[in-house]
Parts: sequence; C-alpha cells; structure tokens
Amino acid sequence: MKITVITVCYNRKATIEQAIKSVLEQDYHDIEYIIIDGNSSDGTKEIIESYRDKISVYLSEPDKGMYDAINKGINLASGEVIGLMHSDDEFYDSKTISKIAAGFEQYHSADGIYGNGIYVSNDTQERLIRNRIGGIFSLNKIKRGWLPLHPTVYLKKTVIDRYGLYNLDFKIASDTEFLLRYLYKYKINMMYVDNYIVKMRMGGMSTNAKRAFEVLYEDYKIYKYHGLMAFQTVFLKKTIALRQYLGGFINIS
Repeated sequence: MKITVITVCYNRKATIEQAIKSVLEQDYHDIEYIIIDGNSSDGTKEIIESYRDKISVYLSEPDKGMYDAINKGINLASGEVIGLMHSDDEFYDSKTISKIAAGFEQYHSADGIYGNGIYVSNDTQERLIRNRIGGIFSLNKIKRGWLPLHPTVYLKKTVIDRYGLYNLDFKIASDTEFLLRYLYKYKINMMYVDNYIVKMRMGGMSTNAKRAFEVLYEDYKIYKYHGLMAFQTVFLKKTIALRQYLGGFINIS
C-alpha cells in the first residue's frame, strides 16, 4: 500500500527541516512524499531543495493559502491513502506510517483512520501542553463538538475523489468543514487506532493564538453551514479543548 504524505509550507525556514526529516525517517517502505511550497522567500526553498532527491514531488509557486496548497498536493498524489504533515510538526515516532498502514490492513472496509496527537511547547524542552486522545468514533460525539485531530486523519484517495477537496470559501478552518463533510454529512466508515500519530508545536500554523478568534468565528459558520446547532457545538468544542489544556481529555461516549 502506497501512502502519500503531503507537506505544505510558506516561509517556514525554522521548522521545515524537522518536518521533512520526520517523514524521511519513517520505517515504512512505500511512502510518496509531496511538498507544496507557496514560493517562499526566507530560505525555505533552499532547505527543501537540499532534500530534493528524497522527495517524490516538489512544487513551489504562489497559491491562495494553505488549503489551496493542500488541494494541489492531493491532485498530484498517487498513493492509495493520503495524509498530512504540517511544516511545524513531526511524526510521533519513526514507526507511525507503519502503524497507519497496519490500521488499514486491520480494518479492510475503512474509508479512513485517525489516532492520537500531542501538542508540545515550542522550545527544546518540548513540554506536553495538550493531549488529544481520539477515542472511538460516533456521530453523537460530532454533535457535541468533537472531531478527530486533523493531522492524524488518513483517508483513502478513492474517498477523497468521491467527496471532494478542501473548500476554499473557508480560509482558516477549512479542515473543520472537510471533516464535517466526510464524517457527518457523508458518514464515511472511519476507524480509530489507539496510537499517537503526530507531535504538534504550539505557535505553528494550526495553533497560533493570534488566529484563535478568527477560527472561532469561521467554525461557527461551518457548523451552521452543516445544519448543526452552531453556537452550542462551537462552545462544546472549545470546552473540550480547554479540558485538554488543563491536563486531561474528555472521554465522550
């Protein structure tokens, strides 16, 4: 089974190399690695090019933002399964992709799988900030504010071809709309694997505090767009996040 991993970036000189190494150090035998750069000008391109012979597909050109770049990567992908590695993050360990592949082997009928992730401090100490335990999937959990951690989600390409790319009408939280469309609207067969998939650093693309209120508002629009009780669901979603930051995680059954 070929698994495609997509990294998108723009001016991420400080972190792109760790993301690349994290992918290249995986022990799985059949990884297609795609990097889509938004025409960086800070030295990011030079770092990527130093690994060019180990990268399956590399494209650097202006784009319309992160989700447009992800869509480009998906359109270029040839793997049976597709997942993301953000430029600020890294895999939990070198066996992560092997565990993902084993998950698909175990759950033959699954359209996608997801797992656990952690947020760590953006320093050399890498203190645990937030623990995201995925837990067993259910539609009831989605109605109560739960979604799997986006970078732990791996989907079959045939399913993405059927249900579409990231919606560029949503500039900041299109991953929320993407997951709701697949899990809530189309009810794909999603399976949970109890393994840590990703280690995310605070202050990166998806954890920047300056964008928190913008994400909150866009989440509201997205939940409303999908016919859910938007205010209540967003409130519950943020309550779950707060509990995780305080040192635990909510187990919603």
